[in-house]
Amino acid sequence: MGRLRRTTEIRQAELTDAALHIIATQGIGALTTRNLAAQVGLSTGAIFKHFTTLDALLDAVVARVEAVLEATYPPAGTGPVERLERFIEARSTAVGNQLGILRLVLSEQFLLALPSHGAARLAECVRKTRAFLLACVEEGQASRSLRRDIPATALVPIIMGTVQMLALASPSARQHDLEASAVIRALLALLREQPSSSIPTARSSP
Repeated sequence: MGRLRRTTEIRQAELTDAALHIIATQGIGALTTRNLAAQVGLSTGAIFKHFTTLDALLDAVVARVEAVLEATYPPAGTGPVERLERFIEARSTAVGNQLGILRLVLSEQFLLALPSHGAARLAECVRKTRAFLLACVEEGQASRSLRRDIPATALVPIIMGTVQMLALASPSARQHDLEASAVIRALLALLREQPSSSIPTARSSP
């Protein structure tokens, strides 16, 4: 029984990952049992042994997205700058490895193709990401480790955009890692508190 359960769980994980791959490369409209079966080397009938309906598969895809994103949050107990750095690295890598996640979360068309409760769960993932980043930035500003001349609410979209850009960058192993590290360092340098002497001040006209 235990061996059968593990096999089913493994197959379900393979199918959800394959579904995300199809979504990333062909769009959610191409997510059919026929295409999915071809992707994983199973018969169409075999898929229904693991997911009784396409909606059940989509629910599992949403659960997979939730699990992947949840694993990218760093543990509490570190400073806000370190939490931001760890999050950016983990989230951009995780989403870069599963670009279907980005398509599902960002595309209104894809969200509409999901069962309503699935779309709501993905919207909650986005809300939680924003809330996490906002809390980190506000904590950093309060401790004077992050710049205070720009509102936290304006910095959060910049961080989210950087994560998306890194995820979409060409994954050519070492070169990609070096470029990603450089981008993250540059972003954190821009986010850090600026010495008062380096912040431009408005000058009155002569």
